Amino acid sequence: MAQLTDIVSFCDQLTRRREVADFPGANNGLQLQNNGTVTRIGAAVDAGRIPFEKAIEEGIDFLIVHHGMFWNTPRSYSGPLYHKLKLAMDHNLAVYSSHLPLDAHPEIGNNRLLAEALGLEVADWFLPHEGTPIALLARGAGSREDLKDRLRKEFGEAFTAIEFGSANPARIAILTGSGRSALAELKRQGTDTLITGELRQEHFNLAQEEGLNLYLCGHYATERYGVTALAEQVSRKFDLPFSFLPTGCPL
Repeated sequence: MAQLTDIVSFCDQLTRRREVADFPGANNGLQLQNNGTVTRIGAAVDAGRIPFEKAIEEGIDFLIVHHGMFWNTPRSYSGPLYHKLKLAMDHNLAVYSSHLPLDAHPEIGNNRLLAEALGLEVADWFLPHEGTPIALLARGAGSREDLKDRLRKEFGEAFTAIEFGSANPARIAILTGSGRSALAELKRQGTDTLITGELRQEHFNLAQEEGLNLYLCGHYATERYGVTALAEQVSRKFDLPFSFLPTGCPL
């Protein structure tokens, strides 16, 4: 058993919560407290009702998520939001959210860990958001075919390859989740190849016109890494069990 305040403080420091500016409404940090003690750690990509139910089934009382509960100020605590909050509070479930801090983190961030999973070496970071770079450049991919083999190993066949760029990209950009903000920066960063979670339909035309390789692996699938790594760090620090709670989101 550990104290909620101690775990929250550890997470805040490790993720640099106060140093990393996020998008309006992210509300990183402790979003919902419990009775003050924690016995089991959980990790999920989203603060949804299903992850809450899974956490409760496993006896989890501290849930780390990437996409939190309050992206916009609620007009009222009613309907699905009320039921979700009541479910958590009735079962003593604390919820901690970390968005951009868990994308940009140089050790346990989504981008860094995805590069590692693909056997790529981090070369540099780019795309600053209020001073913090949130995307990275990697090397070591070899050919596009080699890269696709690595992606298949990591994501199965659940990725989309749009290939109008170089056959042997020397540098690979990685931006988990939504990758559209990185597109305009690729050529300036010396690459024509991006691994990301999702893009918009119009970006197929952009890839054709500008000669880009775009690998879309799923918003959810590319953002499993950070919450799992943070939960594991908390588990080690406080000697508590942890588990990742999958939801099977295909998007």
